[in-house]
Amino acid sequence: MGSLSYRLAAAITIPSTDEFLLVRQPPPPSPPEEEYRGYVDSELYDLPSAPLRHLAGELRSDVAIRGADSVAGRLDISRLDVSAALDQICDQFGLPSGMCGEWRLLKYVEEAEFGPDAGLNTVLIIGSLESKLEALQDSWRWMSKECALGLLSEAKPGGTRIGPYAYIGLLKPELPSNWTVAPALPSQEYPPGITLVPMKSNTLQPFHTTNLVVVVATDAAGGSTCSDCVVYGDALLIDPGCCSQVHGKLAELVNSLPKKLVVLVTHHHHDHVDGLSVVQRCNPDAVLLTHKNTMSRIGKGNWSIGYTAVAGGENICIGDQQLQVVFAPGHTDGHMGVLHVNTNALIVGDHCVGQGSATLDNRAGGNMKDYFQTTYKFLDMSPHVLIPMHGRINLWPKHMLCGYLRHRRAREATILHSIENGAQTLFDIVSKTYADVERKLWIPASFNVRLHVDHLNSQNKLPKICYTKVTLSITSYDISQIISLIYCMQSFSMDKFEVSCGTNFMLWWAVAYVQARSSPAILAATALAGGLAIAYALKRNSGNEP
Repeated sequence: MGSLSYRLAAAITIPSTDEFLLVRQPPPPSPPEEEYRGYVDSELYDLPSAPLRHLAGELRSDVAIRGADSVAGRLDISRLDVSAALDQICDQFGLPSGMCGEWRLLKYVEEAEFGPDAGLNTVLIIGSLESKLEALQDSWRWMSKECALGLLSEAKPGGTRIGPYAYIGLLKPELPSNWTVAPALPSQEYPPGITLVPMKSNTLQPFHTTNLVVVVATDAAGGSTCSDCVVYGDALLIDPGCCSQVHGKLAELVNSLPKKLVVLVTHHHHDHVDGLSVVQRCNPDAVLLTHKNTMSRIGKGNWSIGYTAVAGGENICIGDQQLQVVFAPGHTDGHMGVLHVNTNALIVGDHCVGQGSATLDNRAGGNMKDYFQTTYKFLDMSPHVLIPMHGRINLWPKHMLCGYLRHRRAREATILHSIENGAQTLFDIVSKTYADVERKLWIPASFNVRLHVDHLNSQNKLPKICYTKVTLSITSYDISQIISLIYCMQSFSMDKFEVSCGTNFMLWWAVAYVQARSSPAILAATALAGGLAIAYALKRNSGNEP
């Protein structure tokens, strides 16, 4: 998991004008392929920041931060190299060194457990200037709090964006709030109105939590101007999927919310619905929204009363906040996303994750063609931020979505190459395509491989003729090193591929997994068992042929 990291963010203000300094954040490198170059995220401005590293030995920082003692029980700021971080900010953005005479602590933010790494905590400091610096680089701009809040809370697709440091450090205190998360549940609010509470869940590695999304009306009396909402409420929960160990904390959270509660489930997987029964017990009048395919897979033990089916396009009004349901199949056939209209933030369920790539569920209508189409739909929406249910938010949505397309296409090309070079079974394809991946991850990878093969088949890209290796020798301890003796030419058979899935794949995976972890004696026994299984399969196949 690694060690905890720190970052320094500096707010530079002009007290007489209520303005503060923002810097345009450098975007990630553009994809090399021409087809993705048209998908460019809009400009993102935030407080200047830099990594904050520990000082070696007994050294102490030579930059005094007024108010640092207020967080001494959680962090000794004097042991961090504040001077180097400030120098990096000035050098990177062309600011005069020592421009602010005194710094004081604005806030120390301990990141919630998004994972999979140890986390990134932020030290926000504030300093002031007597007069505005005019000779600044093009990447800098002065902005009032009112203007920044308008860009955040009345966001337009393609418009200028304001980042989380500016919001958390300077702008959040300016907004009214009717609800706060209990300190026992670490959380993050960004963009305004959307609170993420990562809660321990029975999810797949490398993650250990599912992000519970909470939206609470800031002014329930004011209401929304939207007239065609499928439901009105004072609070919204998305994907209460925490495990039983933290159901007590979930109950406390639900009981703290307004009673006019709406619940939306993006899909049926247990790490997204395991807390539904708690919500229903605490608030029997809560309204559940989900796709009909998802509801058919949610057990009565999770939700025993009625629900409202949504198919995409429906509006949800939570006080003065408007959200829109987005049909987003691919991960499952009933998968949904949610657009927070006020901030143009897109809640993507499990279509994306904070790190790595998502696994599609072929057992619940997961479909690679749908996944590609949903990804392009998300790109066309031009969201300002992506909010996954596992991991951190992503501030470069189009870059991330293009990365997913590139990854899927590259993986599909590798799968096709494996088939063209003789791979006929699911295990053959997985072992070649994911040779550089831990074998314990081959099982979830196999779900995606099956869907990639289906996608290739639907496009008529599977080879008509390929070379297949038939193995007879079982003399080696390592089955992966058994020499193929016979080559025959045949077309790739989807029927034979389907037969190789399920139990057959699990048998071969178990052998490979044991090989990677066992002693030579166990490997010899495994090789013998595998060889006998191969011989039996060959005999059975030959007996079935005319």
